[in-house]
Amino acid sequence: MPSARAVIKRLRDLARPDQLEGMARFGIVGKKRLGVSIPDLRRLAKEIGKDHRLAIRLWRTSIPDAMILASMIDESRLVTDEQMEDWVKDFNSWDVCDQVCMNLFDKSPLAWKKVRDWSERGEEFVKRAGYALLACLAWHDKKTADKKFTNFFAVIKRGATDERNYVKKAVNWALRNIGKRNSSLNTSAIKCAEVLLKIDSPAARWIARDALRELQSESLRRRLPRQA
Repeated sequence: MPSARAVIKRLRDLARPDQLEGMARFGIVGKKRLGVSIPDLRRLAKEIGKDHRLAIRLWRTSIPDAMILASMIDESRLVTDEQMEDWVKDFNSWDVCDQVCMNLFDKSPLAWKKVRDWSERGEEFVKRAGYALLACLAWHDKKTADKKFTNFFAVIKRGATDERNYVKKAVNWALRNIGKRNSSLNTSAIKCAEVLLKIDSPAARWIARDALRELQSESLRRRLPRQA
């Protein structure tokens, strides 16, 4: 397996500093960011293979590109509660948050507990992580019963009044992804959005209107699997 130093050298070779200004306009920031594209990171991760120890070392560099790569090569079965708490505190941009949730955290047995815990936290990116993780579970976890997802509508409602941009967008993402799992959850998610629409909160109304546009679209409804 390559050393952390060797991997960082590879990342620097793949760096695209000309992209940093444009990335920053979309909130993709970080003092040490190199500008490595996600496809390049995925190719490098495939080349490296799974390596928990290397992932920990890459994370500690605080280079956003290396942190995302760490989430791609880490082994979910070795991820501890302590590691999840350590990493979530380091989130300072939405792409690192979301990539870690979708590449690694949503595969952990601790994922569902972290959705509830982090969604109650005050830090913007920790709270976003709670809802981003729920969105990723709705996307990737094909075996969980509908009831578990509908039980989290109360968590979505609670977070919907948070006016912070990165939080409200993650709440919206979670609601839409739940509603895209199957026709039954689509109906339930639409009802949840209709409740949010009546809340006296600009964030809640934005979440509801945006979610309803997708969840009520004919193109989506035709694609949805039926739930017996």
